[in-house]
Amino acid sequence: MKQITFSPRNHQLTNINTWTPDSQWLAYDVRPSGASFTGETIERVNVKTGETEVIYRAEKGAHVGVVTVHPTDDQYVFIHGPENPDASWQYDFHHRRGVIAQNGQVKNLDAMDITAPFTPGALRGGSHVHVFSPDGHFVSFTYNDHVLHERDVALDLRNVGVAAPFGPVTPQGNHPREYAGTFWSVLISRTTPTPRPGSDEINRAYEEGWVGNNRIAFIGDTLSERGEKVPELFIVDLPEDEAGWKRAGDAPLEGTVENMPAPPAGVVQRRLTFTHANRYPGLVNVPRHWVRSNPQGSEIAFLMRDDKGIVQLWLIAPEGGEPRQLTHNQSHIQSAFNWHPSGEALGFVLDNRIACCDARSGEVRFLTSDHGNPPSGDAVVFSPDGRYVAWMEETVGFRQLWVTETGE
Repeated sequence: MKQITFSPRNHQLTNINTWTPDSQWLAYDVRPSGASFTGETIERVNVKTGETEVIYRAEKGAHVGVVTVHPTDDQYVFIHGPENPDASWQYDFHHRRGVIAQNGQVKNLDAMDITAPFTPGALRGGSHVHVFSPDGHFVSFTYNDHVLHERDVALDLRNVGVAAPFGPVTPQGNHPREYAGTFWSVLISRTTPTPRPGSDEINRAYEEGWVGNNRIAFIGDTLSERGEKVPELFIVDLPEDEAGWKRAGDAPLEGTVENMPAPPAGVVQRRLTFTHANRYPGLVNVPRHWVRSNPQGSEIAFLMRDDKGIVQLWLIAPEGGEPRQLTHNQSHIQSAFNWHPSGEALGFVLDNRIACCDARSGEVRFLTSDHGNPPSGDAVVFSPDGRYVAWMEETVGFRQLWVTETGE
């Protein structure tokens, strides 16, 4: 177990894809805390030498954070807040964008157009937690809508989207806060402010994960027959070609002044879990976690309580069926989790230690012991070569980065 950062400030890892492809560097941001978006730099640290480098420094009062790394190239994608923020336009869920940094150059991922008629391929609000697909061609994100937020905050529902490499997209620029983007961006989830109790309708889509390169799974909040929120697992199949990404379905890709942007034709969300009758219904929101597929795309992992109320890991096939309870721990899993690159194990925090469980048997082995402070539940991330796992831990009042060997 090795501490690799030592400076008197926070170092914040994103929940996935924080390592460079050569397994030598960890990318992070420097937010004062996970909930405060006031960091000004995106950085990386060499896990062998402790050397640090600034990848990007924000200017004009903007802030940046939540960085992930391309699977094969020296590219970094992260949230960028607005430049020159003022009383009418500050950082918020619906006032942020994705940017890609490469070789010292930065370009907007998504375009934004908030002036009707809107532009297909552009968003009308803010994107967040950008993650490259396994092949690096696409970027997933969560989304909040400025247009509907201004109309009625209750209509600004969290959704999931994808940026596809079929841009650029250049709005007309009728508002000073609009901007062009290099990718074609669309939503792939569908929400409604008033889901019918007991139905597959949802009013929030979030914590998504890639399932191979052509599917995305996410958590969607359904309502039980009694009107109680029950988070369930959903999946969508993505278009196969550029024409499919740009073909509208039963509603405009760009949305209207009354409605959220709609998914492309043929992108239909399918519900995978049906837990309303369980003793403890629904996927858990505490600890916060993102659903994750194994590298083979054959199993999706998520967190749910067992009949004793203990938070365990569960697996389900992308085609559906009965979920399989993987772990049978006596205490709660305490963190977000990730698959080992081999697909043979998953890593997480259990009993305030970094743990791995076998993806077939669920048998748990601990990789660490005797932490000075409990590991953060925000991120447990394997290196691409599978030899190391990284996490955050508070040291002398600040979050520092730690790594240990996996024994693989």
